This record gives sequence, C-alpha cells and structure tokens, in this order.
Amino acid sequence: MIRLASASPRRRELLTQIGVPHVISVPHVNEAALPDERPADYVQRIARSKAEAVWSKDQSLPVLAADTTVVLDGTMFGKPSGRAEAMDMLARLSGRTHDVLTAVALAHAGGLFLRMSVSEVRFRTLSEEECGAYWDTREPHDKAGGYAIQGLAAVFIESMTGSYSGVMGLPLFETAELLREAGVRTWCTMAP
Repeated sequence: MIRLASASPRRRELLTQIGVPHVISVPHVNEAALPDERPADYVQRIARSKAEAVWSKDQSLPVLAADTTVVLDGTMFGKPSGRAEAMDMLARLSGRTHDVLTAVALAHAGGLFLRMSVSEVRFRTLSEEECGAYWDTREPHDKAGGYAIQGLAAVFIESMTGSYSGVMGLPLFETAELLREAGVRTWCTMAP
C-alpha cells in the first residue's frame, strides 16, 4: 500500500493497472515555473515537492508523486487556463512533434528517489474547427498540453515514441522500478 500524491483519476487507474493498492493524499504545492527553469528541472522539482509535501505530514506509507509537462521548442505547455489558451496550444502542436516529460518521485523511509520519462508525440495537422470541437468536449480542460492521449485526442496522434503511460501522466516502467527498489509489490512481484 502506498499514498498517491495526486487527485488525477488517470494516475489512480494506472496504479490499479499494475496492482498497487493506494490511498489518495492530495498535495498543495505551488506549481509555477521558476524564471529560466528548464522543463526537465521543472517536472522533477514539482514531483519532488508533491512527494515531500505529503511525506512530511504522514510517513506511515511510501508516497508516490508525478508531474507532467508538454514541451515544444523549449516552451512548456501546462494545463490550459481557458478556451483561447487551449486553442493556441493545439494550433502550435498541430503537424509537429513535441516532447512529453513526466517525473515520478517516491518518498519513503530510505529517502526520496526520482525517475524521468521522455516521450515524443507527433500530431497530424488539426483544423481550427477540430480544436474548438475538442475543447467543447471538456476533455482537454485539465490536461497538460490541452489533450489526453488516452481519450478523444487519440485521433490527433500520428506517431509516438516512448511511454504511452508516461504521456498519460504516470510512466509505469519507471514507477514500477521505483516501487520495486523500495520493496513495494506490483502485480508481477506478488506471490502466486
């Protein structure tokens, strides 16, 4: 059993997928980027801060946290603040390849450990009408980069290299490695 420092239903589903029982403890951290902060440094800092915030209040279970950002031409795309920002993000991603960075942090009695996943996602060319219709579905409202690979936006994805679950927000390979090293069981380490 672990604590998941996230309110994300996708992260809960992914942990369930690999057989990790968990309880939710939502951290409250400032997720603003620092001036001139590199995207990789940003996601690692935020994942670490989330894990530390929950661990500092309750050390009865290991704490898992993650953070994801979409990066195009060095610019981070977080969750869109509204329709106009989402439309701009999708227009900029249209017909291009971008990176999705997800950092995972695990805090436990042995310390705090991090892993990073970097994936490349290529969008086909999108029309303004498609972007508007997608916004109207409400799906992109709380997603980094303004889209969900596991949802309706799957039809926008021409190709992908890297971790599908990482693009969703919790790279399962890296997560399972952190958990294994901390002695937390997943479905493949459970006794028959």
